[in-house]
Amino acid sequence: MEVLFATTNQGKVKELRAAFKKAALNLTVKTNADLDRPPIVDEYGTTFEQNAKLKAHELADYSQLLTIADDSGLMVDALDGAPGVHSARFAGPEHNDQKNNAKLLAELGGVPLAKRTARFNTTIVVSMPGHFEKDLVVSGQCEGLILPAPEGEDGFGYDPLFYVPEKQKTFAEMTTAEKNSLSHRGKALANLLKCLPNWLAQFE
Repeated sequence: MEVLFATTNQGKVKELRAAFKKAALNLTVKTNADLDRPPIVDEYGTTFEQNAKLKAHELADYSQLLTIADDSGLMVDALDGAPGVHSARFAGPEHNDQKNNAKLLAELGGVPLAKRTARFNTTIVVSMPGHFEKDLVVSGQCEGLILPAPEGEDGFGYDPLFYVPEKQKTFAEMTTAEKNSLSHRGKALANLLKCLPNWLAQFE
């Protein structure tokens, strides 16, 4: 069975293919790159679930394939949950990790470490063309703190500022395997693999 993963991020695609293979799910993953002029979705939702559904529904309609879409972001308690759905473009319309991190640190200026609690969230939506009322929605979260200065060389986005107390490291100081074992994306993928076979069975 062919599945469309509504993304242009090849790192995420590789992760999903590996997860399906490990779970022995016989699904072939296609991406936006395999489609002829796929639509660019306007992510105007106010929640991760709304944005993931916008992508999943539009691409499922266009491709007529079972479609998976996700939306992720960082929620900081001291900033009332910001940057949230605006995480990728927190500092402006262009996708710039350095500027986003600088803005986050500026906004948290003077806030003590104990009050810099935050969490990363990933929400995944799976949609079957013509059956959007039956969407499968799963999420995963990872709790942490926002450090006053970046630490670590790996990762991307807010990884150098996101400190996980149980590991005593930032995401940027972890190996890929370490990060995947406790990250929001890793947990969301695990929930997806747990629920997907039963969800698919209803369409057989």
